[in-house]
Amino acid sequence: MIRFKTSFIAPAALALTMTVGAIALAEAEDDQPNPPEQSWSFHGVFGKYDQAQLQRGFQVYKEVCSTCHRLSIPFRALADPDGPGYSVGQVKTLAASYQVENAEPNDKGEMFQRPGTPADIFPPPAAFPNDAAAVATMGRRRPTWRCSRNRSNTSAGFPTFIFDIFTAYQEMGADYVYAILNGYTKPDDPTWNLYFPGHKIAMPQPLTEGQVKYDDGTPGTLQNYSRDIGSFLTWAAEPTLVERKKTGFRVVIFLIVLSTLLYFTKKKIWADAH
Repeated sequence: MIRFKTSFIAPAALALTMTVGAIALAEAEDDQPNPPEQSWSFHGVFGKYDQAQLQRGFQVYKEVCSTCHRLSIPFRALADPDGPGYSVGQVKTLAASYQVENAEPNDKGEMFQRPGTPADIFPPPAAFPNDAAAVATMGRRRPTWRCSRNRSNTSAGFPTFIFDIFTAYQEMGADYVYAILNGYTKPDDPTWNLYFPGHKIAMPQPLTEGQVKYDDGTPGTLQNYSRDIGSFLTWAAEPTLVERKKTGFRVVIFLIVLSTLLYFTKKKIWADAH
C-alpha cells in the first residue's frame, strides 16, 4: 500500500508542478511578451544577408544611432562581399571622414587626432568619449552595443527551443532589436517600452517615421528602419555567418558520404562472417 501511494503521489506532484509553472509562465508572458518572430533574409540553413538592407541599416546607424552607440568593428569590414559590400574607395572615404586617436604619441609625447583609415575601429560617439563623460551626462556608463544575437532577454522555453534546433532559428537578437524599436507604445511616457524588461528603458524612442531618407528610395517607415538596423547589427555581431553556414553544409554532406562508405565497407568485411 505504501508503495502504491508513493507511485501515485509522484506523478500527481509532477503534474501539479507543471500546471503551476505553466500558469506562472502565462502570467509572466502577459506582463512581459516575447518579441514576435520576424522574417529575415539570413534565416535558415541557406539564409544570407541582404546587402541592400545592410547598407540601409548602416545609414540608420550613421545618421541616428552613432550619436550614442559605438560600433566596435573596423571600417574595412564594411567592404565584406558577404556583408554591406561597399567598395574599397567608399570605405577609405568614409574612414577619412572620422577623427580617430593615433595609437602612438607624436614627437612631443602627446596623443593626437588624425583622419581614420580602413584599419581603424569606429571611434566612440563625441557625446560620450569615455565612461566618465557618460556618467556625468546620463548618470550611467556609456551605452555599448553587444552581440545582437545574444541581446534578447527572453527565453522560448520548453519545448519551443527544441523546435528551433530543426528550424535553425537564431534570430532572437534581431527580433529583440526590432521589437524594442517598435515597443514605445505609450506616447505620454517616452521611456515605457512594451518589450523591455520592467517596461522602463533609459533610451527614449530613437527612430520615428521619415527620420532617415534612404538613398535607394526605400520608404522611411519605422518598421523598415527597425528591420534594417536589426539586420545590420546581426551582421556586425556575426560577419562570418554566411561562410559558417556554407562550411556547415559541406561538413554535413561529407559526414553523410563518409557514413555511407563506412556502412558498405562494414557489410563487405563482415559478409563472410555469417
